[in-house]
Amino acid sequence: TTPEATIAAVATLIKTMVADQSGMLTGLGIAAFGPLDIDPGSKTYGSILKTTKPGWSDVDLRRRFATALGVDVAVDTDVNGALRAEMKWGAAQDTPSAAYITIGTGIGAGIYAGGDYLGRPSHPEFGHIRIQRHRDDLNFAGVCPFHGDCLEGLASANAIWERFGDPQAMAPDHPGWEIEAFYLAQACLSLTLLCRPEKIILGGGLMQAQHLLGLVHDHYSTLMNGYLELRDEAVQELIVRPGLKDQAGLMGGVALALTL
Repeated sequence: TTPEATIAAVATLIKTMVADQSGMLTGLGIAAFGPLDIDPGSKTYGSILKTTKPGWSDVDLRRRFATALGVDVAVDTDVNGALRAEMKWGAAQDTPSAAYITIGTGIGAGIYAGGDYLGRPSHPEFGHIRIQRHRDDLNFAGVCPFHGDCLEGLASANAIWERFGDPQAMAPDHPGWEIEAFYLAQACLSLTLLCRPEKIILGGGLMQAQHLLGLVHDHYSTLMNGYLELRDEAVQELIVRPGLKDQAGLMGGVALALTL
């Protein structure tokens, strides 16, 4: 809801959980929606930047939680957090490079390569890259208030709702899934050609549709068209679901706290 109500509720919940465990809180990791200031050297480190979420622009998450809980706080993007957890405990363990794309009300990506997260001291805004339109999706304006038909504007859960209704009510053979998979395959293709990650993890609410990953694999192979000589089995090993399932984001916060 509002920053004040949400932060107060979360701080109260954390205090209650710690008390129930008769423990001591030593640090907090926040894997938050963005865009964020994630530069530890910045005066506004841990603050949300201009966002489409009403009332949340310029909210200093790090300062507010540090004040409420009396501990040091580490802040990163939700996707960087989820990727950190997946590389520590999930589907990208023991890989030197990986990417995590979350497909929910928005779309974002965290990318790890060359020993660090790409975009430091800032972070990628991968959801706003331009993509090719599906031939059956030429008239939809897109839902992104900044760019209209960017990746997020065409392939987020909000975009699905806008033109097809509730994704949970869409049958597996609904044509909307082919359109969605076409866009997500382009996202994976862009990551492959840009930084050659060993794993691309697709998470978020829309990926709960069990048939969607296979469609992404198919479109990815078609779009790659034999380039890099990736066999179907290699594509299936490259593009996967989170090993931590729905806990990837939450465990991302834990992984961040462990860096303090």
